[in-house]
Amino acid sequence: MKFDAVIDRKSNFSAKYDEVGKKFGREDLIPLWIADMDFKTADPIIEAIQKRAEQGIFGYTSRPDSYFEAVSQWLEKRHGWKADPGLMIHSPGVVPSLSMIIQNFTQPGDKIIIQPPVYYPFFDVVRSNGRTLVENPLKIVEGRYEMDYDQLEQIAQKGAKLLLLCSPHNPVGRVWTKNELLRLGEICISYGICVVADEIHSDLVFSGHKHIPFAMISEAFRQNTITCIAPSKTFNLAGLQASIVIFSKETDKTRFDDALGTLDIRRNNCFSLVASEAAYRYGAEWLAGVLKYIEGNFAFIQDFCQKHMPQIQPNYPEGTYLVWFDCRGLGMNKEKLHDFMVNEAKLALDDGYWFSDAYAGFMRLNAACPRSIIAAALQQWENAVNKLLLAARKDS
Repeated sequence: MKFDAVIDRKSNFSAKYDEVGKKFGREDLIPLWIADMDFKTADPIIEAIQKRAEQGIFGYTSRPDSYFEAVSQWLEKRHGWKADPGLMIHSPGVVPSLSMIIQNFTQPGDKIIIQPPVYYPFFDVVRSNGRTLVENPLKIVEGRYEMDYDQLEQIAQKGAKLLLLCSPHNPVGRVWTKNELLRLGEICISYGICVVADEIHSDLVFSGHKHIPFAMISEAFRQNTITCIAPSKTFNLAGLQASIVIFSKETDKTRFDDALGTLDIRRNNCFSLVASEAAYRYGAEWLAGVLKYIEGNFAFIQDFCQKHMPQIQPNYPEGTYLVWFDCRGLGMNKEKLHDFMVNEAKLALDDGYWFSDAYAGFMRLNAACPRSIIAAALQQWENAVNKLLLAARKDS
């Protein structure tokens, strides 16, 4: 199976591998942190890049109409959303888009709502732009993460400009249902809060679940939503730096475009241009294969932990390729858990407290890699846990 192939990424300038020492303090770790895949992307994408490279001229790009048409056709076929290509705009990435939206559609001091535990740049783009961060934490109901609508309404009553929606949710892996999104949207409309929907993981949804684009739920929702998507997570293209922002109003698109123009970053680079269009036109078969493989990794992780590490409880993601581990059974604070993972298990995972201080006993693992790497990582983790338990028995 092609997804079982282990590719040496130490020779391709990978942040996931090359920055382990800087991030975690040692080099000899299995890196399962930063969210990109250890799989080669789809052949049609590689071929499009190769064909473009063979031309040998890498000047400024122009963007053909077919580019956003391919995005629109993908969204309609995949999710049933007929998004207008004329209201789409290119951006170098979703996080830069979030930052620029905050800069250009809010004022310093404005309140912006996030729903932790959530992708940690959400905190950064609010605070670094001088806005007021307001948290609407998810709650756990019978082992399942849900939105806290009562608390949301309480904070909405005090005023907020934007809500940053992570859909599907990173790191807890929820794919929000239509009813969940309806209730959220109705509260936001009632209190004049625009929803900025980060839907970068929208194509990474697994059996029994369906992604609902927030803006397609109703015309009222569309008018109150700015949507950010990208081929980067879906097709492992993060290094090409291309994303799409979808607006509901031409005036808002123009405002964002003016901001891009100020920084002179309106254009795709020559490779992201052809790669993104090839992905959306010809990448569906590859995506079906990778989703099946990753879901197999989820099942492998569940089975391993149940049999060998019952103290560690992984979720089974509905969406994203990120597994959220409850490690509170080890009885460690965040410093001890971090040290244990790095220096005993020798694994580089994302610490739970990066996503919220309340989740210091959790870890996030990137499961988009060959199963042999997952197996080796879990074996190292089990060995470290067994050593810890043995030491505890000797002390007692």
